[in-house]
Amino acid sequence: MARNSITFLILLTLTLPSKAQELFQKELEGRVYSKDGDVAATHVLNMTTGKAAITDINGFFSIMANTNDTLLFSAVQYKKKEIVITSEMLESKLLLVPLEENLTELEEVVVMPYNLSGDVSRDVNRMSVGPVVTASTLGLPNAYAVFPSQAERLLNEATTGGGFIPLNPILNGISGRTKMLKNRIARNERYARTQRVRNFFADSLYVQEFEIPEDRIAEFMYFCEVDPSFQSVVDTHDRLRIWEFMRRKSKVYKDNNGL
Repeated sequence: MARNSITFLILLTLTLPSKAQELFQKELEGRVYSKDGDVAATHVLNMTTGKAAITDINGFFSIMANTNDTLLFSAVQYKKKEIVITSEMLESKLLLVPLEENLTELEEVVVMPYNLSGDVSRDVNRMSVGPVVTASTLGLPNAYAVFPSQAERLLNEATTGGGFIPLNPILNGISGRTKMLKNRIARNERYARTQRVRNFFADSLYVQEFEIPEDRIAEFMYFCEVDPSFQSVVDTHDRLRIWEFMRRKSKVYKDNNGL
């Protein structure tokens, strides 16, 4: 009996730290970004807990984490990046993680069978390019259909269900998953709107006129996005007014970041 009690105490001692760590974990939401903008399907690994996540098409992710956990971000086209989670990161509304391209330079490339010279003006005339084949050129019925995003599909799944008493809407409403998915859809829509606004102007204008470093333009756009008046300014579709709004915000952003 004494031996069993000792064994139980040892197992309890080994189990409690991991259970306590899980208890104090918090869902951390963030977004990875880069200069080329191709950040979909970036792997996010919590090296401390072994839990993993993957970013959506816009670079957003969510993962359970605690203070001092180490997150590893990896993708084929980017250099691996590690960050140690601080209490400030856990309390932030959105963690922004810049990624650096992993460039591999080749000494010489030979393109066959076209025997290209590398001079675009000469090679274009030598190549025979067929018509572009797309769903619309083929006349397919769903060529112009707008498909729901992943978050929209998940929300539909969370709020629908069969049977006499549909359990999915009830359980997801109680757990808060439905609200979380609605917030995620709203966040994705805000991000898409912000990207459209950014594309109104060339990146060189942000650098030259606003003096915002090129690698921080995405962060600056998020700084504009969280301003409550940003939505109403964008809804005017007046690019001069939008430009003036961002010019004022750029001064505040630079002051806050010591630029």
